[in-house]
Amino acid sequence: MPNAPHRPWRFSLENMKNRRLILALIIFDLLIALGALGWFAWTQTHPEPAPRFNGERAQRDVAAQVDLGPRVPNSEAHTKTIAYIQHELAAAGWQSSIEQAQFGNQTAFNLLATRNSKNPTLLLGAHYDSRLSADNDPDPANHALPVPGANDGASGVAVLLELARTLPAESTPTALLFIDIEDNGRLPGWDWILGSRAFAAEMTIQPKAVVIVDMIGDADLNIYMEKNSDAELTRQIWETAKSLGYESAFIPEEKYRVLDDHIPFIEKGIRSVDIIDLDYPYWHTLQDTTDKVSAASLQKVGETLLAWIREYGLCIEQQNCKMSP
Repeated sequence: MPNAPHRPWRFSLENMKNRRLILALIIFDLLIALGALGWFAWTQTHPEPAPRFNGERAQRDVAAQVDLGPRVPNSEAHTKTIAYIQHELAAAGWQSSIEQAQFGNQTAFNLLATRNSKNPTLLLGAHYDSRLSADNDPDPANHALPVPGANDGASGVAVLLELARTLPAESTPTALLFIDIEDNGRLPGWDWILGSRAFAAEMTIQPKAVVIVDMIGDADLNIYMEKNSDAELTRQIWETAKSLGYESAFIPEEKYRVLDDHIPFIEKGIRSVDIIDLDYPYWHTLQDTTDKVSAASLQKVGETLLAWIREYGLCIEQQNCKMSP
């Protein structure tokens, strides 16, 4: 029988299986590529939401500080507080250094935190020490005892730590300053705001704006515009608070002129604001405890500062913010 003619369209069973396998792999690769393309397109139109300020977590920072004991100078609680702050900053991706400085007969251990090598446009500060004497306590027997300092000290630190966790990395360059020996004025051998004076006297950074937060955890939060503060920065922050629905906490009226940690920066010609609620009945008493601090109040202040940085950080850096009429 003669040989059958060669038919090129015929393939062996093995070749057909190989072709099917190759085709399946090509389709699989195409599906992966299409999926990756779709994911990329979705992320461009649906960016991951920025971390939100968490007042409950900030409240836990308050409790952690108070649980260490009064953070008075040269105490074990003071040393442990520095370690706690540095640990939380490192966990949030910030670098910190202890800025030791002398002012008069006292030594300040200020803590400066940054996230990159850029000169910070903004400097946010809060004091972490607590007062040596509860001299406003209604019981005179308590006047020689140190203040727990939940609102007066720990609340401002808590807001800064939560900002460290939630401030987007691409934000306007910002530094955080945790200030020592602020709170012992009127006591023998002491004065107010020694830590910030020591820092300002030797500061190596050149911020364009400074914001101090102090006593901002009171459940009945009433933050009035402070009379020594820069008027334009104050307007920006209070309008930001209003836009978030926090006008009842950030009251757009002046009430107090305060000697606080913003003053040394003002004296150096740096625009500065003090965010402080002085209508706090437990100020410099043994009742300044964690239960007097509200997570909701911490939330209002933290959210306001985050939104202010987002809204005004760039124009402050470029020094071209639209001024109020």
